[in-house]
Amino acid sequence: MPFSSHEADRVRAVWQDLDLPGIVDVHTHFMPRPVMDKVWSYFDSAGPLVGREWPITYRADEDVRVSTLREFGIRAYSSLVYPHKPNMAEWLNGWANDFAANHEDCLHTATFYPEESATTYVSRAIQAGTQVFKSHIQVGDYSPMDSLLDGVWSQIADSQVPVIIHCGSGPAPGRHTGPEPVRALLHRFPSLPLIIAHMGMPEYAAFLDLAGEYPNVHLDTTMAFTDFAEEDAPFPADLRSRLVDAGDRILFGSDFPNIPYGYTHALEVVTDLGFDDDWQRNVLYRNAARLFGLDRPSK
Repeated sequence: MPFSSHEADRVRAVWQDLDLPGIVDVHTHFMPRPVMDKVWSYFDSAGPLVGREWPITYRADEDVRVSTLREFGIRAYSSLVYPHKPNMAEWLNGWANDFAANHEDCLHTATFYPEESATTYVSRAIQAGTQVFKSHIQVGDYSPMDSLLDGVWSQIADSQVPVIIHCGSGPAPGRHTGPEPVRALLHRFPSLPLIIAHMGMPEYAAFLDLAGEYPNVHLDTTMAFTDFAEEDAPFPADLRSRLVDAGDRILFGSDFPNIPYGYTHALEVVTDLGFDDDWQRNVLYRNAARLFGLDRPSK
């Protein structure tokens, strides 16, 4: 078992003390087993996009990982899949569609890649009820401004299905990472509902600026503020006050299961920032519940 009952008690105590129905974790990974095994192998080898030792704390079979999140009281989570080459995204979307159908607490997740078929399969994903897309600029090694994605971004802007986008230059910069490609994208599609993964680590200030300029831009807390991240990409102390102003657009994310520390640490570094209970309620649950319509009555 990758967690203890004591750990589950600690996680549950956080949201129970805030009188919440649970936590929404917008940034978790469930993938086809061969893909997940390759991802774990890459982390194990400290590959160039990782650059340091990175043990996987919650390495376990899929059903155990699902059970772990449920024991923690995670009300909703995602199955963030992402391709690193053409002709992979549509297959991943089919898997993620089946996963969501069999796990009602998982947000229906999909992804895309700059390829001729992207507009068509993204359209199908939206029609099938996708609730969140994943775009990984670093691993996919593509520009968000690639013309093959024009039809994708247009549909996403129209549908307002949020996109969790890894576009910051952490843990290692890519050819297309950083705030400027995203700024260019938002200039062209200003209504895009983007969720900047990892608070835009390490370009925190620039991505907070974008959230201030574009009302549909959110940020997730994934790995930010943790001891692990603070070693190489510390969150600047002089930006802390801006987190209060952006409190209605910050969402909790953990990167479960691919984190090199316990889930309680990912959670407690957020609650220990020193902000009031209402800010914590928004970040841990309310903002995501509103964005994904989780508290709307079932039809």
